Amino acid sequence: MKQREWKKTNKDYNKESRISSKSYKTATSPRTESQGGDKEQADRLFCELEHELITREKPSLYLNTLLSRPEFYQYPFSMLSSLEKTEQSPKYHPEGNVWIHTMMVVDVAATVKEKSEKPTAIMWAALLHDIGKPETTRFRKGRITSYDHDRVGAELADKFLSEFITDREFIRYVCSLIRWHMMILYVNKDLPFGDLKTMLSEVRGEDLAILGWSDRTGRTGIDVNAEREAIELFYKKTKI
Repeated sequence: MKQREWKKTNKDYNKESRISSKSYKTATSPRTESQGGDKEQADRLFCELEHELITREKPSLYLNTLLSRPEFYQYPFSMLSSLEKTEQSPKYHPEGNVWIHTMMVVDVAATVKEKSEKPTAIMWAALLHDIGKPETTRFRKGRITSYDHDRVGAELADKFLSEFITDREFIRYVCSLIRWHMMILYVNKDLPFGDLKTMLSEVRGEDLAILGWSDRTGRTGIDVNAEREAIELFYKKTKI
């Protein structure tokens, strides 16, 4: 993506965070005791996760350590830990399961997040963009599919984030990025369900291009030049 097309901002992305590790107790959560686990422990883990997600150059180094922590397998973090057990089509994702892909995506996103005016939203969208795959992945006629994982993922991301934060506008934007993250493919191929107008009423084309670049290059065996051209084409179409 050309530098003049992705305008880099100098905003402090740490300030954009909805809650800080020093003020986690101010976050209101609808989570109940019946859902298991310790609420205060969950709040602490969320703040720790967000801090590492938006400040590390390679967030995957921290995120992979969570797989050895019991609290990461309790609700709502179980929505993320389940990604490790969710397989993908080797044709499109030769790197492996959804967790492996997600780790690659967040690492790419970390290198381009400052091109957005909403870097924290970009990072959360990168981490949660495939959260709908565990519920939608099916084996059909010898193929692994995950139809509608973008729509389901937006709903699940809302539930996940709403456990810890109350900024509905922030949650809405992250979920909209997730809802539309497949639109690059649809718009570029002029498919009938490429709803560009509705998409642009909910998210900035620049931000979706950043997430799309992270998603498309966060895997193995990709043609970087071809992916760059795809993002450039999508970005151009959002400006028409």
